[in-house]
Amino acid sequence: MGGGLLVAGTTSDAGKSMVTAGICRWLARKGVKVAPFKAQNMSLNSFVTREGAEIGRAQAMQAAAARVEPSALMNPVLLKPGSDRSSQVVLMGRPVGELSARGYHAGRQERLLGTVTDCLQELRRTHDAVICEGAGSPAEINLRRTDIVNMGIARAARIPVVVVGDIDRGGVFASFFGTTALLSREDQALVAGYLVNKFRGDVTLLEPGLEMLKGLSGRPTLGVLPFAHGLGIDEEDGLRVSLRGAVRESVVAPPHGADVLRVAVAAVPLMSNFTDVDALAAEPGVVVRFVDRPEELADADLVVLPGTRGTVRALQWLRERGIADAVRRRAAEGRPVLGICGGFQMLGERIEDEVESKAGTVDGLGLLPVRIRFAAEKTLARPSGEALGEPVEGYEIHHGVAEIDGGEPFLAGCRSGAVWGTHWHGSLESDGFRRAFLRRVAADAGRAFVPAPDTSFAALREEQLDRLGDLIEEHADTDALLRLIEGGVPAGLPFVPPGAPPIPLPPPAPAASAPAAAPPAHRTSLEGGTP
Repeated sequence: MGGGLLVAGTTSDAGKSMVTAGICRWLARKGVKVAPFKAQNMSLNSFVTREGAEIGRAQAMQAAAARVEPSALMNPVLLKPGSDRSSQVVLMGRPVGELSARGYHAGRQERLLGTVTDCLQELRRTHDAVICEGAGSPAEINLRRTDIVNMGIARAARIPVVVVGDIDRGGVFASFFGTTALLSREDQALVAGYLVNKFRGDVTLLEPGLEMLKGLSGRPTLGVLPFAHGLGIDEEDGLRVSLRGAVRESVVAPPHGADVLRVAVAAVPLMSNFTDVDALAAEPGVVVRFVDRPEELADADLVVLPGTRGTVRALQWLRERGIADAVRRRAAEGRPVLGICGGFQMLGERIEDEVESKAGTVDGLGLLPVRIRFAAEKTLARPSGEALGEPVEGYEIHHGVAEIDGGEPFLAGCRSGAVWGTHWHGSLESDGFRRAFLRRVAADAGRAFVPAPDTSFAALREEQLDRLGDLIEEHADTDALLRLIEGGVPAGLPFVPPGAPPIPLPPPAPAASAPAAAPPAHRTSLEGGTP
């Protein structure tokens, strides 16, 4: 059985995904056969594996860092939020129903512990090491009883835990100590050390605090990783409150032609796979911004309507904000618009939705000759083809089925004038096609923009993953990390009081609706049930 390590965090966005990817890349460069793993992921940024399974994009990115093919084993449970209180549950790459947060934590989650431990065991059987990523904080004491992604999986698999803290937010010492002190004695026995992330300044000024932390907790800090710009690749969270004004980082290079190209991405609710536009931002001279006001579309050369987990809700949002009218004016003027997945669906004439929003028939923006019907079964595919004379690859994740009646074919979608629509995610990562598309956009927008002839998105992604590996190799105690991965949990880790409070038992269900006995945990324990 291969070695293992769990990378937990004091908070969400502490850097767990990036640290996990960095450890995977460092180990892969050493010749170690390594795999990433996240038992349960909540994200609207997802990916389709070659076997047709849907997993979080962060785990696909970590698999690329490990130089292995991504699989459903690496992310057995994916939760795709549809509102603040409910999510679609994707089990082993396939959707099995919608559940409220209360319903999920009231017993369904616990049944999946056997599933995730089976997946982790299989990965450890076939790899030298598995680097697991936690979720949120392991010290969420209200959720510990049903935890399958932090200390629950660490205790079930008996693997050591390293806790990552974001010092850029402040309070990192209190976060490390408080996280440890709120764990039970049994969970604390697995916490082997800390990693400081996003540090700016002179590390010698930090060292006295690290020594005091070790004296208080009995655990060493295994590295201080410096703040690094431009590493926000394949983030998990598609539920940001607002992306207004956010700019996807471009490579530091001047435009190849005389002009820059401005891209405005509508920051629709429940935006999914906003990483689609990263390939545009990788082009020298392309500036990508997320916007939520119609006036911000005025100087844009290309407007992108991205994917969303709530197509009808996003369409209503566009109308309420006046963005829908602004997009229509652009189309009438022959100015470029691109719709991807849910964005493509919104550009059509009509949407029939009894599945996602259950809103029935809703008028679309009427800019493409397309009618959308939402099917109960989700389409998960890895298509390839040709567009604008160039080969293209992508992936599809959608319930909407398109009936196209006119226009010019475009990546299984269509084009009408300067309005383009497709269900394909990831198509812009195909370098030749991206350059051809940008040339068409520049011509329609009247810009003297010329795509650089040699930009390779795959090469840029590899450079970013190598930078993550460099951060671990140069700034972490790699000897200590190897000892944890290979040797397991160190003996004698001290208990830090007060420890976790007693775990409350769930309230009894009313007699009239008492469920049948829970089935044993296995890979299909949620399938066939009524959410």
